[in-house]
Amino acid sequence: MRPAIEAMAEGDVEPMARLRLKAFFEDTDRTFDEDMAGLRGLIAGDGFEAAFVARDRGRPIGSCLLVRDEISSPHDLTPWLAGLIVEEAYRGGGVGTALVRTVESHAASAGIGTLYLYTWQARGFYEALGWTAVETFEQDGAPMLLMSKSLL
Repeated sequence: MRPAIEAMAEGDVEPMARLRLKAFFEDTDRTFDEDMAGLRGLIAGDGFEAAFVARDRGRPIGSCLLVRDEISSPHDLTPWLAGLIVEEAYRGGGVGTALVRTVESHAASAGIGTLYLYTWQARGFYEALGWTAVETFEQDGAPMLLMSKSLL
């Protein structure tokens, strides 16, 4: 499947917030309304920060963000590729890769030389896309990996 990747629109906020809440914030204090507000802020922002959505026949099936600040970041780095999420049924078909490439292109067009992300489980996925491991650390009792990618 070749996904259509577009800037996130208001109609995408609720389904993507539901998917994100389950994947990233299930055991946290972050609420559905807070996540929706955050996505709306990216949509209405200055154009540098961005939210992208992948669609299958018009229905949102995944998203990825470019943000200045990552949630609870122990690093003073910016900007970040964040929140890559794809519905389980669509994983392994190139949707995640297309979303990452879209964020990378957006950042490069804004003059960004280096982009950062946090992951643990998806290390191999990002390495295959040219990302480099920078530092392993512990956050909230769990292992975490800081990765970077030069966009120049």
